[in-house]
Amino acid sequence: MCGIAGYMCAGFPDADISVLKKMGQTISHRGPDASGEYIDEYVALGHQRLSIVDLSSAGAQPMTSLNQRYVIVFNGEIYNFLELRSVLESKGVIFRSRTDTEVILTLFETEGPSCLQRLNGMFALAIWDKQERSLFIARDRIGKKPLYYYHDGRGSNLAFASEIKALLQIGSIPKTIDQTALLDYMAYLHIPAPKTIYKNIYKLLPGHYLQLNFDSVPIISEYWDVLFSKTTHSTFNESVEELLNLVSNATASRMISDVPLGAFLSGGVDSSLIVGLMSNHVSDRVKTCSIGFSDKKHDESAYARQVADIFKTDHREYFVTESMVDTIKLLPKYFDEPFADSSAIPTYHVSRLAKKFVTVALSGDGGDETFGGYDRYVTELVENVFRENVPSVVLNLLNVISGCGSGMYQKKLSTLVSGAMADPAMGFYKTNSHATDHEMKLILSSDMYSTFNNYDPSWHIRKYWDRVKGEDHMTRMSYTELKSTLPDGILVKVDRMSMANSLEVRSPLLDYRVIELAGSMPSKWKINRRNKKVILKEVAKLNLPSPLINRKKQGFTVPLDNWFRNELKPFFFENVLNEEGMRDYFDVDNLKIIFESHLRGSNDYSTLLWMVLSFSLWWNEYISTQSN
Repeated sequence: MCGIAGYMCAGFPDADISVLKKMGQTISHRGPDASGEYIDEYVALGHQRLSIVDLSSAGAQPMTSLNQRYVIVFNGEIYNFLELRSVLESKGVIFRSRTDTEVILTLFETEGPSCLQRLNGMFALAIWDKQERSLFIARDRIGKKPLYYYHDGRGSNLAFASEIKALLQIGSIPKTIDQTALLDYMAYLHIPAPKTIYKNIYKLLPGHYLQLNFDSVPIISEYWDVLFSKTTHSTFNESVEELLNLVSNATASRMISDVPLGAFLSGGVDSSLIVGLMSNHVSDRVKTCSIGFSDKKHDESAYARQVADIFKTDHREYFVTESMVDTIKLLPKYFDEPFADSSAIPTYHVSRLAKKFVTVALSGDGGDETFGGYDRYVTELVENVFRENVPSVVLNLLNVISGCGSGMYQKKLSTLVSGAMADPAMGFYKTNSHATDHEMKLILSSDMYSTFNNYDPSWHIRKYWDRVKGEDHMTRMSYTELKSTLPDGILVKVDRMSMANSLEVRSPLLDYRVIELAGSMPSKWKINRRNKKVILKEVAKLNLPSPLINRKKQGFTVPLDNWFRNELKPFFFENVLNEEGMRDYFDVDNLKIIFESHLRGSNDYSTLLWMVLSFSLWWNEYISTQSN
């Protein structure tokens, strides 16, 4: 795992080698082992290296092709690089290193952008063509590795980096907030791609590449998407066997490393399955790590311990006991823009624990999105049954009834009915959004709210929902999550928190072949009534006892509600309610009322409060302190 950065020199005449080095230094946590730069009159490329395969200087970057025409900076891992290398060697190619970087460079020499189709891995890369004076940047199919770019609409004014903070080292790149991104953030707890919190700074979408010829404008192309039109002709049992073999292969290919390797283990189906498969591929004990909390509602360490015992792993646990305020203060440094998934906290700690023993960790990420593992999927399917079968007059009556109280059941009924009354895409948005329109209007300052001009954050959901018209409801949910929540939320969290500890995380269930295979399966093999991840659990049963597989999903959560009533109480007052700068964005008086209601235990507003607190901490890190 590494960090990359660069820019077109014509667009930033004041930038020089010292700026390029500074860009690298800001993301040195991504690659603390070595750094390198390439600069000519047209382009500047920088690289921070975390050595994983071929630890020698032969793997240093930027790397130049044998014919001296191409220069590459690359972040990630290509899991099939040995097979690709073997094919190239059979054609007479001679390699100078054992790296996957050199394999990519050689493939690009002969195949250009189409070489991306042959890569199985996680990556963000940039290749400079000296002869054509053109820049090529690309991101992996699923979005495991981040890639940001700045372009203000003028010709070749383009810069790119693994993290936004590196782009901000270029003095001429303005930090102008895109105010509509604040609404996006409140709805999703992150800012969906291609937007960022800043105007003219974008996320390159997963499965896309960008080409920029000197003195031209960027052209963005998609090279991969999930297809559901290819349906499997295998039986359920045959598909169980096929899925097992594929996930096993994906796991084995992600265990290639010249540095110590282990796994995150929560005790859930996905991580337990991966640990079991890892155990099949090695003779030594697999190193596993898990995080625990004293609050049993949020603690899965006992389940992780059971799985560790089954596979006889070298298991390490860490119980979070220190003040969470210290960890929370660190988060904005790594996320660069507002981000409010509170599971970033345990992800940071399990990454810190793992780094003490390994440099690479495998995880179970991706199983829920691909195979239907979330409770909200079941909720949404129930809503859709209501939508398709209950007359609108009855839905309207139920909507009135649900508004006659504020109890738990009235709220659940209100959510169900309002979702069922909306069209499917909007219903899915409402099920998955974290702040209602009413809540946004209530907590935003009147001046801020007036600038939005009827902006609708649901368009991020709709654009993917509408791309798979004709598919069933489960398929449309899965596709939308794979294209939005997974890369923009979950994978951002895992990347930033692992990279904060210079740890590489690999996810076998996010192998694009696994996702394509799942896409060919009927939805009833994923969710059948209230049974979730049906076929993946059948695969897991071959290694795990049924009680572990069928236990209620717990999730990677933290006791936010209790934290706000205790140690986060003065922290919230200091950073939100008593922070004058927050009045430009929020109605602080209404926020105080909401906070007091939460403190009394009248309502649980912890998600809303965490969202506002996370924004304030980001603002203080990147806007307030640098404008004073």
